[in-house]
Amino acid sequence: ISSINKQLTELHFSYHQVLKTKILHGLKSLTPAAFEMFSRNLLEVYGFHDMKVTQISKDGGIDGFGKLKVGLAEMNIAFQCKKWNNSSIHRPEVDKFRGAIQGEFEMGIFFTTAKFAQGAKEVSFKRGAAPVVLIDGEGIVDLMIEKELGVQKESLPVYTYALDLALTEE
Repeated sequence: ISSINKQLTELHFSYHQVLKTKILHGLKSLTPAAFEMFSRNLLEVYGFHDMKVTQISKDGGIDGFGKLKVGLAEMNIAFQCKKWNNSSIHRPEVDKFRGAIQGEFEMGIFFTTAKFAQGAKEVSFKRGAAPVVLIDGEGIVDLMIEKELGVQKESLPVYTYALDLALTEE
């Protein structure tokens, strides 16, 4: 039985990896407008509210904005979406987004279906500047699974042997 349990665990891990790849591929196939709407919805399931997506063109480098309640205060947040397939987001993109939000928003969130280059990661949090949270494609997929957004959970019960638990004298 233990070898079958090990096989089940390995199969589950493999399935999970294939599913994550499929989800990321699906995100990359969205239109830019659909990816912005999806990003808004993802933030909403995390407790952000009054979320709005800006018009597609001439958005000033901000794809959407809203609020997040933190204790007694509310933070104004903005988000940016880059639906890229293979290239990485580099520092200039993060700097440009931070410039667009500075003074009007307390925090920015930068979504991409690609990855962030090291330079982008290094400037996401800078003293005296609005923080920019970076969420790459893999991170988006992990958040989707965590909040069950765009995925459905199947229930497959797996029973294990525990006869000794049925023989207690209580």
